[in-house]
Amino acid sequence: MLMGPLLHPDILRALASAGHGSKVLIADSNYPFATHAGPNAELVFLNLSPGKVNVTETLAVVAQTVPIESAEVMLPSDGNEPAIYGEFRAILGASISLETRSREEFYEIARSEDLCLVIATGEHRIYACIILTIGVLI
Repeated sequence: MLMGPLLHPDILRALASAGHGSKVLIADSNYPFATHAGPNAELVFLNLSPGKVNVTETLAVVAQTVPIESAEVMLPSDGNEPAIYGEFRAILGASISLETRSREEFYEIARSEDLCLVIATGEHRIYACIILTIGVLI
């Protein structure tokens, strides 16, 4: 019986097999999961219904489960920062900054061999995808 914040067996397995430098994508419902994920990535579907389970709920649990070294988000082409980025910052804390990437850069990172896990959520807000790099335990 588990008592930690994360209970999903497939996510636990993927995170347990990851190491320093491995990447995790928590994606909104608009993300092209099948065509924009690295060859080593496990795909886990949490998209139960529109808006459920959302990206921030998922991020909060993952952030309590593994050390996070860095985070990357996709900057909209108009340059305006989506409101959800403030929620990401609140969850990750002041020590982790959000690095913005163009759409093409973000997709390139997501397709890399370092991506070990894609969590598909039911998040309906746009630009709500985040890539986390796993850090080290201190």
